[in-house]
Amino acid sequence: MLTLTENACTIVKQMTDAPDVPDSAGLRITQAEAGFAVSAADQAEPGDKVVEQDGATVYLDEDSATKLDAMTLDAGIDDSGTLQFGLLAQA
Repeated sequence: MLTLTENACTIVKQMTDAPDVPDSAGLRITQAEAGFAVSAADQAEPGDKVVEQDGATVYLDEDSATKLDAMTLDAGIDDSGTLQFGLLAQA
């Protein structure tokens, strides 16, 4: 199962912890042509796997869930202030 670093948990919670965002909101990862696409989502789509860790919610489409099974999601802000997500193999 995909796990999240402390940084990823914090950033996902910040993205979804706004007054106008539903309680079911989370980060959604889907399979894309060149890797994965990451977006904010109000809720899971049918067939999504749900990862909940330390108050952060991530939705994975079926293809992504399979491919990210032994991965860790990390997140941070680069020098230009852009939010970046990365994947690491679980130890």
